[in-house]
Amino acid sequence: MTVGLEQAFVEHRRFLWSLTYRMTGNAADADEIVQDTFVRAMEHPPARTESLRPWLVKVAINLARDALRKRRRREYVGPWLPSPIESEHEQPPSHEPRMEDGRTLEDRYDLIESVSFAFLLALERLTPTQRAVLLLRDVFDYSVKETADALDLSESNVKTTHHRARQAMADYHRDRRPVTADLQADTRRALTRFLQCLQANDVPGVEALLAEDVRTLTDGGGEFRAALRPIVGRDKVTRFFFAVSRVRQQHAVQPLSLNALPAALVDVAPGPDRVAPRTTLQIELDAAGRIARIYSVSATRKLAALRHVPAR
Repeated sequence: MTVGLEQAFVEHRRFLWSLTYRMTGNAADADEIVQDTFVRAMEHPPARTESLRPWLVKVAINLARDALRKRRRREYVGPWLPSPIESEHEQPPSHEPRMEDGRTLEDRYDLIESVSFAFLLALERLTPTQRAVLLLRDVFDYSVKETADALDLSESNVKTTHHRARQAMADYHRDRRPVTADLQADTRRALTRFLQCLQANDVPGVEALLAEDVRTLTDGGGEFRAALRPIVGRDKVTRFFFAVSRVRQQHAVQPLSLNALPAALVDVAPGPDRVAPRTTLQIELDAAGRIARIYSVSATRKLAALRHVPAR
């Protein structure tokens, strides 16, 4: 890698990774795409008159669209979930940003909200091009022209695609809970209490924490034991987690911040066949403060970004 490209790698890597993780929902894919982008820059460097960052973004986002299409064509065993990433140092905004005329930026998503599982799963309803347009316009504040240049689209096409992407996000906006310090604190308390009740075999305590229509999704990637369909309803979810806790009799739980919200990393001692050695647990609260969603990820490749977190 030349000195110029080494400097560019340092300067632009974090932005490209941030963009491609949101495009694919997978940290390992984002790693590969960023590396491939710079390999292409070395093999076929842009013209000296061409600005490097827009060129890198164009290559990276097109690689991300291709990766997303390939992933969706492949059969996946059980529910698909994004890969968890640490967000210990990410702080939510202290207040909602406002435009000069005083209106709130309702049609924008800040960086911390845009890595939440709720947001990344909502993006799954979009086509790869809609996803790219929405992220560039509403997360990274690209203009219509900049978005059109990055995606080789006309400006009118960008506007139409953006409008359709916003329509496809309607369900997300209906239940939207932007990440705030209060939401983080409420989530931490609910998750801590949930884990305490499981450990104490307190069935009524767990039930009291769960919304009636609570939904659990488990992503084992076909490697480990996991529910192959969503588990829906307070009774079923309660029975499922007590059954899981009996299998994982010897385990260590670490509190972490994953995808903008408090979460838990569970390391399990060697035991029954196909029991995942490491699992993440993430929750979402409804407007009443009850647990509405529980996400469990144990697929090895999905946890690649957490490899440096030591087991306890």
